[in-house]
Amino acid sequence: MKMKPLHDRIIVKPSEKETVTASGIVLPDSAQEKPLRGEVIAVGPGKQLDNGKVVELEVKVSDIVLYGKYSGTEVKVDGQDVVILRQDDVLAVIDGGSAKPASNDKKAKAPKKGKK
Repeated sequence: MKMKPLHDRIIVKPSEKETVTASGIVLPDSAQEKPLRGEVIAVGPGKQLDNGKVVELEVKVSDIVLYGKYSGTEVKVDGQDVVILRQDDVLAVIDGGSAKPASNDKKAKAPKKGKK
């Protein structure tokens, strides 16, 4: 089945849930977190403004995006889980590289301030 989102909506195929931690511990289903990133598989025509103009979406098919934890609607189409989001729900587009989650055990260090 082919789906075409309307207006400013996009369809995202969520990435796989992490089943093993970086240290090799296997996570049970109850401990696995919902993916917050995925690949855009379809985009709508754009958002219609109050003056009637249609503004094209910034995200494109095959972009890897990050979205909010409670954003969008999860649906199953032909046995495949997808998330339908508005473009406003997209937090960032990942350019190149992989869309691996940040490890929680590595804390970012704040930059040191120099003395005056």
